[in-house]
Parts: sequence; C-alpha cells; structure tokens
Amino acid sequence: MKFRHCANHKANVMKAFLNLSRNSLTAALLIFVAGCASLLPDGRQETKTPWKTYGQAQTMFARIIPNETTVVELKALGVDPDKTPNVAVLSHADLLRRLVSTSSLDVKLLDHGLQQCVASHKTCYAYEIEQKHIERKRFGNFWLDFFNFHRKTNITGWEFDAIVVVRDGKVIYKLWSGKPSIHQFEEERMPLGPFQSIGSSYMMTR
Repeated sequence: MKFRHCANHKANVMKAFLNLSRNSLTAALLIFVAGCASLLPDGRQETKTPWKTYGQAQTMFARIIPNETTVVELKALGVDPDKTPNVAVLSHADLLRRLVSTSSLDVKLLDHGLQQCVASHKTCYAYEIEQKHIERKRFGNFWLDFFNFHRKTNITGWEFDAIVVVRDGKVIYKLWSGKPSIHQFEEERMPLGPFQSIGSSYMMTR
C-alpha cells in the first residue's frame, strides 16, 4: 500500500510539473507572439547635421541673404563642407552644368547673381546642401514577414536641398527645394515565401 501510495504521489507530482511546464510554455509563447510586432526590423537614414528638422533647415536658409551674407557667416550657420556632412563644393563649371540645362540658353535670362558668376569664372563657386532624414518601419503580421510571404513598410521623413552661390567671399545667389513631409508605403507579396528567390535563381540559370 505504501508503495502504491508513493507511486501515486510521484505520478501526481510529475503531472503537476508537466502542467506547470505546459502552462509556462504557453504563457511564454503568448508573450512572444504578442511582442512579435516589435521584433520586425526597421531602419533610419539621416544626415548628422546641425538641423534636426526640415523647419530648422529652412530657418537657416532664410537667414542667408544674397549680397550680404559672407562665407564666414555661412560657416557659423552650419554651411561648412569641412565640418558638416553632405555639404559639397561645386566649381564654376559644375554649377553651370547644374543650373543651365541647355547650351543654347541665353545668359541674360539668368538671375543677376548667376550672370555675375558666369562672368567671374574662377572667383565663383557654390555650396550644395543635401540633407535628409528617412525612417523605414516594417509592420503587419510577424510570421508572414519573417518567412518572406508578405512585407509592409511605412516610410516617413523629410529632405532639404539647396545651392548657395559664392563670389569673392560673399553669397550672390541661393536656390532651394525640398520635401517637408515624406510618407510612402511599400508592400511586397511573395506566394512562395522563402522559396521565391530559389525559383528566381533557377530561372536565371536556365
């Protein structure tokens, strides 16, 4: 009787342990599945600059005044190719290629500052400012994304581009363009999931 009672006790302990393990595993699985969305990869593309937002970049640009702002003042505003990433120096020839789309364009039709640049040749150059902040965030079903069946990506950010023309140490012309608010959506559907690329590779080798 004692032996049977001991065996029953061990069986009950083992059953309780298995139930506890099963419940713990289920709880852990539920927590994992619930947090799967946070496991989806995301990315960020940004230029490390003094201007953290589109508004800051535009405010900086508004402070540049043709025929008044000097190169020293430009550097104080952050337009310094030696310190600020993605600020390029364009030569006289590079600038003309950017602004003049056809060789038959009459120079007299250009802005007065650009006419001065064309006439001065070597004493004229420009700063090209290209700033951006792009974030890519995947969302949706974790398992469909993980196994490459269905991927959805939300893209947000901003871009700011400008050209500042300098002659004899002083700004004579400026031009800007930009996208204050970028919002795009990408979606990929692959019926074969992880085997999709294998099929494509096979077809290319045929």
